Amino acid sequence: MKIKNESDLAAWLKLTCLPGIGAVKLNKLLSKDSPSNIVQYSTSELQLLGFTDKQLQAWSMVDKEVDACLAWLASSPQHSILTLANPQYPPLLKQTVAPPPLLFVKGDASCLSLPQIAMVGSRNASVNGMQHARSFASELVQHDLIVTSGLALGIDGHAHDGALQAGGKTIAVLGSGLEQVYPARHRSLAQRVIESGALVSEFRPEAKPRAENFPRRNRIISGLSLGVLVVEAAEKSGSLITARYALEQGREVFALPTSINAPNAMGGNQLIRSGACLVQNTQEVLNEIQSLLNWSISQSVDLFSTPMGEEELPFPQLFANVGNEATPVDILASRTNIPVQEVMMQLLELELSGHVVAVSGGYIRKGRG
Repeated sequence: MKIKNESDLAAWLKLTCLPGIGAVKLNKLLSKDSPSNIVQYSTSELQLLGFTDKQLQAWSMVDKEVDACLAWLASSPQHSILTLANPQYPPLLKQTVAPPPLLFVKGDASCLSLPQIAMVGSRNASVNGMQHARSFASELVQHDLIVTSGLALGIDGHAHDGALQAGGKTIAVLGSGLEQVYPARHRSLAQRVIESGALVSEFRPEAKPRAENFPRRNRIISGLSLGVLVVEAAEKSGSLITARYALEQGREVFALPTSINAPNAMGGNQLIRSGACLVQNTQEVLNEIQSLLNWSISQSVDLFSTPMGEEELPFPQLFANVGNEATPVDILASRTNIPVQEVMMQLLELELSGHVVAVSGGYIRKGRG
């Protein structure tokens, strides 16, 4: 299988394989030049660009890792590697702060750009929690939404399975490489996800699961999605990390209320006290995300070269960063890299069109309870 633009992709891979080159560092490099040009720089030019001695020493050593990634890509038509410059890179995720420079995908990469709802929750979920995960996932996919989660035990697994059983699509974001599915007992579920959606990871295919990878992958789960639904979670839970990322990214956060007699599932109640939207059925989720859903659908249509719908959300990048809590204008300008004056003009238009409302401390989305 011939890889298109192999040299460009190899340049992206080389930079991301170097030690200490993460999303933030690479974004700074991209503001200076393209990866294809940077890999042609002399040692002195690389030093001027900020490369450390450790990175320069590893310069030729990472070529083996680059070749392994390219071989993985060529080994199956189901494999994709999306760079930030790739038109298939999901637009919602691209708008977040320091998006992953590369996404490794097994399955249908195009579904990453379709409207999604993230569903997360406890690995040690109750029977009721798992039933809720299945029923919400089943109903969401019947409204043409993709269910996105992390393939973990408990709520994640039941959300994926509920979506698949209902004939829908689902996306699983891993905290390991795509050839190191974790947990191992979900390997068969992962294969079903590939057949009706996609597995996604920012880590190279053979990367082992590591504890520090899982909080990182949570920002991708929320970044891909229009909103995050926390089905059941403890007060100290990875699901709450995903919810926090969602708020920072301007996404909606939903939570199912739980009994005060369920101490291991009080995270949802804690989120509701903090301003998350209490939901008890699918329609309440759909009502809250409708404006962003209209825009997301129009963007997805455009990506596949079919006529764009009449309803297009104005200034989607700015709107995606306005959440449930008041956000000051200067913070919005910083998040979007849009000048403050332009942000104020866009906010005024969003306010006049009924999408946001000015409150003490900044702006929030309109239509909150």
